[in-house]
Amino acid sequence: METPVTEETVVQESVTETETPTETPVESPVETPETPETQPEVVAPVARQPDGVIWGTGRRKSSVARVRVKAGTGRILVNGREYKEFFPSLQYQVMVEAPLKATGAGNRVDILANLSGGGLTGQAGALSLGIARALIKIDPSTEEALREKSLLTRDARMKERKKYGLHGARRGVQFSKR
Repeated sequence: METPVTEETVVQESVTETETPTETPVESPVETPETPETQPEVVAPVARQPDGVIWGTGRRKSSVARVRVKAGTGRILVNGREYKEFFPSLQYQVMVEAPLKATGAGNRVDILANLSGGGLTGQAGALSLGIARALIKIDPSTEEALREKSLLTRDARMKERKKYGLHGARRGVQFSKR
């Protein structure tokens, strides 16, 4: 006579099917205790190029800055030129230097940036955001200092599009009495 199939027998069968023979673990020559006091804080891995370059992208208006940061002496190249030559106005130079001054990394890193689109104001803002994002990837503890000075906030203001039937985004046609 057959035994009736119940939930208990099904569970017991599935347990025996999934069990595998246990292997003795191979002991490593150096054992490290798993205590929270001795283990370092786990930080997300940084995507690095083989040559130690860290990337950051910044955007402002219609400008895009692709920024590469690596250990160096403090040189900043923008589209193959020195940043003081690329941004002749002191206002833009201060914007570009702001993340470096906030973190104190001014003379420890070299920056290579490719800028495209927009004008000087948008490009300077995009470069500043790109540098700040790359510096955070290098040292996550600098995020608070950069956020305090609003250097990690993406300025979302864009040019409003032109609407049909109008001369611009909002400028209407001139009224003619006759």
